[in-house]
Amino acid sequence: MDIKDLRLLIKLVTETDITEFEMDNADEKIIIKRGHKPEYISVAAPAMQQYAAPAYQAAPAGAPVASAASAAPAAEAGDVVTSPIVGTFYAAPGPDADPYVTVGQVVEKGQVLCIVEAMKLMNEIEAECKCKILKICKDNAQAVEFGDSLFVIQKL
Repeated sequence: MDIKDLRLLIKLVTETDITEFEMDNADEKIIIKRGHKPEYISVAAPAMQQYAAPAYQAAPAGAPVASAASAAPAAEAGDVVTSPIVGTFYAAPGPDADPYVTVGQVVEKGQVLCIVEAMKLMNEIEAECKCKILKICKDNAQAVEFGDSLFVIQKL
């Protein structure tokens, strides 16, 4: 096969959604592959941000008083683990696998908390310190932006 025919084959593969082409005859064997397999990269979560309940002002006279149920989120205080990149949040390594962490679980420094997929790269988000998971802020397979809260933790 000459270079002109080879260029034509490559052009045909790149202009279609074919990811792999293989041709084998008595004299030659040609394999053309496009794309790549996803890579796994470990990324340390950015520095913890303090998560504090907003300060509330006294309600004006005649205004309804907030119930104890609505005050419960305000009582929850801790540090926030945020997303270092834009991508998709995954709580487990696979669809049928157990999640990396659960609410109430104590994790060690360097333990994987979740994966944020960005451009087919799986970025493992690790704990920066020993901590307890107080809240998981995102649902599995939910889109996340840079700086979005992923977890509320309590440093131990």
